[in-house]
Amino acid sequence: MTKLLITGLVVGICAGLVGALCGVGGGIVMVPAFVFALGMGQKTAVATSLAIVVVSGLSGSINNALKSDLIRWEVVAVTAVGAAAASWFGADLMRSLSNVQLQKGFGLLLVVVGVRMLLMKS
Repeated sequence: MTKLLITGLVVGICAGLVGALCGVGGGIVMVPAFVFALGMGQKTAVATSLAIVVVSGLSGSINNALKSDLIRWEVVAVTAVGAAAASWFGADLMRSLSNVQLQKGFGLLLVVVGVRMLLMKS
């Protein structure tokens, strides 16, 4: 239980902070699309993406909960605490940055993660 608690909280904090700064999950698709196709500022695109992810995540989670036993609820419970707290503070941090700073940070994160994935051995 200790490993689950520590891992869940750390992952949750990281996910909450990165999510609040970059837009969670679909933010890799949505945020750039909103910025380039709809002309939104980076902050507005991130905030809009976060709101959409609430609905999208809920929909997929309900489907998985009803049709499978794939969700590990004990991991959800622990990780969600860290994610919610970090996301709250991350949203404040996001608003304190300029659109340019946020856009550059988001782009750098995508490059670093992309390069790491390309270099991983299966």
